[in-house]
Amino acid sequence: MNKALLSLAIGGFGIGLTEFVIMGILPDVAHAFDITIPEAGHFISAYALGVVVGAPILTGFGSKWPANKVLFVLMLWFTAFNTLSAFATDYNSFMVLRFLSGLPHGAFFGIGAVVASKLSKKGKEAQGIAIMFSGLTVANLLGVPLGTYLGKSFDWSLSFLMVGVVGVIAVLSVKFWMPALEKSSESNILKEFRIFKRVELWLIILLTTIGTGGFFAWYSYISPSITEVAGHSENVVAFAMVLAGLGMFIGNFVGAKLTEKFAPLNTVTIVLTLMVICLSLNALLSSDKTMILVMTFIIGLVSFAISTPIQLLIIRSSKGSETLGSSLNQSAFNIGNASGAYFAGLPIAMGYGYTSADWVGAAMAATGILIAFSIFILKNRQSKKEHNNVVL
Repeated sequence: MNKALLSLAIGGFGIGLTEFVIMGILPDVAHAFDITIPEAGHFISAYALGVVVGAPILTGFGSKWPANKVLFVLMLWFTAFNTLSAFATDYNSFMVLRFLSGLPHGAFFGIGAVVASKLSKKGKEAQGIAIMFSGLTVANLLGVPLGTYLGKSFDWSLSFLMVGVVGVIAVLSVKFWMPALEKSSESNILKEFRIFKRVELWLIILLTTIGTGGFFAWYSYISPSITEVAGHSENVVAFAMVLAGLGMFIGNFVGAKLTEKFAPLNTVTIVLTLMVICLSLNALLSSDKTMILVMTFIIGLVSFAISTPIQLLIIRSSKGSETLGSSLNQSAFNIGNASGAYFAGLPIAMGYGYTSADWVGAAMAATGILIAFSIFILKNRQSKKEHNNVVL
């Protein structure tokens, strides 16, 4: 494997670990800080908010320097604040540290996706991006279950010390394996931000935000669903995380293959449709001890099949400002993270039970399908307009 792509995958592993391990140890963190589980869900939102804020700002400033140096600094930042998170003593300090930990996330993946596509052979850009995202899926397959086990069996802080160790490895791999690269963008920041005038870009961001929010609505409360709805012991949560991670790992490459065959927007629409079906089934079957584990694998697979096509979709729609567009999509993913966790938490706090999170997720994914159709309509209108201009 290309070592440069591998360094991006290691960085993705660390990011995936810190983003998702909190969901497996949410009850433990809540207990440590003497707060409710829905209140602990605010930590998920704080990290996501950091991603949203950091992605455009750090990408904009980072465009002045070579991409390899920017990626190195972003991983240093990531490592420092995730390690400090292990030493938080109360709700407020952990909230601040989660926010700071999230700041480099979007810029790293945004710049990394563009770098991965450039390092890949022509026609294989989706595979290059998928390799980078494979780090995130391997984190869910191996890292998150191990982090969940450490957090539940010993102390929640060990989960974040583990993130710090991975961060150090990622820093070193980017330093020594990433080749010298050009600046992320040759244009100035003001020219970069002109892409905000594009209606299609806003629709893709909205699609990512709401559509992927369906996954996060489910995944944010997976731990209590497995223990309180299905009646499994807490030890089964780590196993369920392995199943989800395995599904995500496979789904990531399935999504890349589908993208090469059906094009990004078609693939996104197919995946969101399957997500609606799977989340609805999970709401109906989650009280069954076997089926909840089966559905955990399937939902993980379906949900992460969207990662590569939607990233490639926004890169192609951000010509001239690909890096900024790519990072904005990471902001959108994490607005989806925050909104999914928040909206799913509302009916839970009102006493409707943890299966209500699945219905919220299905509704968000269904809304994403409607947005995808609006992008289809917009593209068709633009195509007809360009055809007419050529004829004239």
